[in-house]
Amino acid sequence: MSRSVRTRPAGSGPDLSEAYDTALLDLDGVVYAGGNAIAHAVDSLAAARDGGMRLAYVTNNALRTPDAVAAHLTELGIPTGAEDVVTSAQAVARLMAEQLPPGARVLVIGGEGLRVALRERGLEPVESAEDDPAAVVQGFGGPELPWGRFAEACYAIERGVPWYASNTDLTIPGARGIAPGNGAAVEVVRIATGAEPQVAGKPLPPMHRETILRTGARRPLVVGDRLDTDIEGAFNGEVDSLLVLTGVTDGAQLLAAAPQHRPTYVDADLRGLLTGQPEVTGDAEGGFRCGGWTATAGGERLELDGDGAALDGLRVLCAAAWTAGGKQGCGLDSGKALARLGL
Repeated sequence: MSRSVRTRPAGSGPDLSEAYDTALLDLDGVVYAGGNAIAHAVDSLAAARDGGMRLAYVTNNALRTPDAVAAHLTELGIPTGAEDVVTSAQAVARLMAEQLPPGARVLVIGGEGLRVALRERGLEPVESAEDDPAAVVQGFGGPELPWGRFAEACYAIERGVPWYASNTDLTIPGARGIAPGNGAAVEVVRIATGAEPQVAGKPLPPMHRETILRTGARRPLVVGDRLDTDIEGAFNGEVDSLLVLTGVTDGAQLLAAAPQHRPTYVDADLRGLLTGQPEVTGDAEGGFRCGGWTATAGGERLELDGDGAALDGLRVLCAAAWTAGGKQGCGLDSGKALARLGL
């Protein structure tokens, strides 16, 4: 795929909720963390929905069913139906159903979300390598997933059956911090077997296809907190994206982002859906400007001058860093500039 290299966050005229018909929202780190709503999420989503934007919740977490996710969101004050939720379990189940015979047995290493999604596609979940599975599928099983489940996966894979993974997120945010995600569990099986799974979740095409098929979005905006899943998934799907800084990505990681990890827009939280994004002007020679800030890329570090809103400062730093980095990530020191912004 050939795409132009993004060198600055984009500006927008109308509010993003008016410019796009559907928000494809990640959950962990965007809408909630550790089960609790993130600040401003409930009110912002209600305002976007009331303004006519469709809200779809797209998660790589395959543990819970769409019904359970929708019920949780509704409890948080965000009215949601199961049809508004798209999971990596659904994406991997569709992928498997296209490659396996109808009614095939599948060894499940994960939670109820995977089992429900497989049954919806006419596949039969089983629990043991001795149940003659035609494939293995692995998804996040929660903190209580027994170690022995990984052994069952290895036994089946060593017999030659294909292996699928809902997603490979190495971490997952929670109320107490960052915890191991499904990608860490996938690595356990990969190391033990030497095999490679087919992966369906963000940032890969099966997840984007599942989302578009289920939502019918014509002008979607991907909203996420992770560069390597949400933003790269938008890049791969050739749609625009909004990075919110309520999850795992910090300012330094954003400035160092490679082209496929550079969002269209950047904002602090979901209130960014309700505003137009300011334009970043200027160039590498004269400096990049937004709000009261000017940023340039020096010999060894990024330089920031002026005053104003911290987010505007971050936007001009992105422009300076991404231009200097070109098709690679920027390696310039950003510590002093980010400290001025409190980021």
